[in-house]
This record gives sequence, C-alpha cells and structure tokens, in this order.
Amino acid sequence: MTWMDTAAELRKSRVPAVLVTLASVRGHAPREAGAKLIVTADDLHGTIGGGNLEMTAVTRAREILASESESEPEMLTLRLNDKAPARYGRQCCGGEVSVLLEPLPVPASVAIFGIGNIGLELTRILARHDIDVHVSDSRPEHLEELDRLEPPVAQVHREFAVIGEEVLLGLPPGTHVLIMTHDHAEDLHLCDAALTRGDLGSIGLIGSSAKWQRFRKNLIAEGHTPETVDTIDCPIGLPDLPGKQPATIALSVAADLLSRMV
Repeated sequence: MTWMDTAAELRKSRVPAVLVTLASVRGHAPREAGAKLIVTADDLHGTIGGGNLEMTAVTRAREILASESESEPEMLTLRLNDKAPARYGRQCCGGEVSVLLEPLPVPASVAIFGIGNIGLELTRILARHDIDVHVSDSRPEHLEELDRLEPPVAQVHREFAVIGEEVLLGLPPGTHVLIMTHDHAEDLHLCDAALTRGDLGSIGLIGSSAKWQRFRKNLIAEGHTPETVDTIDCPIGLPDLPGKQPATIALSVAADLLSRMV
C-alpha cells in the first residue's frame, strides 16, 4: 500500500494523522529525499530511516496530533552526527536533513436530511469543500438528482432510508446536522433523535418561526429540557441574506454553517 493509499484509508476511517516527509538531504542520511512516514496516535506507516531522526519526527507529530491549536505544516532540521543533540540514540551518518510535518486532520462532517430543491442546492455548494457530506432521503429518485452535480471535492455519502433516524444514529460524533425533509413529522422525529444523541456539532431545522414554536412544544413534551431543545437552530441561515429562491436559501445556510466550522 502506498502512502497515498494509507492517507485515503485514514481519511475514510476519520483517523487524524501527520504526513512526515524528508524534504531535503545534505550529505549522508538513512533515506533519500522524498521518503515518507504517516504517523497516527497509535501507529506508524512507512519510515524515514529509523533512529533518532525518525523518533524525533514521530514525537513531534504526536504532539501536533494531541494539540487542539496546532494545524499548520512545520519544518524540522536535524543533524546526523555524534555531536548533535539526540534524545533517542545517536546517528553518525554525517548528513543533515529537513523534515516536513503536514497534519492530515479529520474533515468536518455534515449531514443533510431531505434532498428537495434546497437540499440539492445545499449539497451542490458543500460538495465543493474538503469535508464529508452525508445526504439522506426516503425518496430514491431525489437521491438520483445528485448524479447531475459536478464531480465533488467532498466525500459524498448517499443514504437511502425510509427511517432517517437510522442514518442519524450512525453519523460520526461532531457531525453538523441539517434537517429539511418533505415531511414535518419526519423532521420532528429527526430533531428528537438528534437531541437524544447529544454529541452532534450542531442541529439546524428549516422552517418558519411558527413551525419552530410547534416543534419546540412537542420536543419538550417528549422529555427534552427547554435548554436542550433551544440548541436547535430554526430558522437556519443568515438572517441578513433575504430571498426565498432555493439557491439563495442554500447559500445562506452554507455560509452560516461554514462559519461554524472555521
């Protein structure tokens, strides 16, 4: 398996990692420039030569993975001689190397329930971003409309489900959920299931203020506290961006959502 295959598998499995590359080599070193290693919290894939060189890079990579604020690539320069500082044993190759560490973070995850006119336009916008997009509908013909979209940048997962709660329960923790189905009863069930999970990034419900007041009353009657129910955003989108065209609403919702994920 190549490093690109490994990176793709880790992304699919939503495992954060750091790509370590020998960016340059001066003199003698155990590996050539371009050698790569992928570091996760629990595993290593590949090698840049072992010894102090590799362990120093691995240690720094795992510090980056453990940090919530460090996400930028960085460069390390290491000398490979017996006089250079070494924490994990000395290497006497005699050269000097520059090591590039590039974080491979887990992409944000978004789920859209309901691929009607607005849902399709919203998927069109979000699919152009490097995120995971889950789209679910109980109408297979509406999911087929996704074939008309441009080839996506995002990983787009289609989920046909008569009972959308089954899809919702399988979403990764931290997923941002947008509920906009063709059936208000289905919307209500999804809101209930989303609140019950308690580990989602955000929950948005399309609809008017009048719809929200009915939903709020029903969700509280189902046993959710008012404070928990009020974590649902309804109406969704940017209040300062007017218009009722599906593309306009989708743009408003996408802009608001993307600002949350920065």
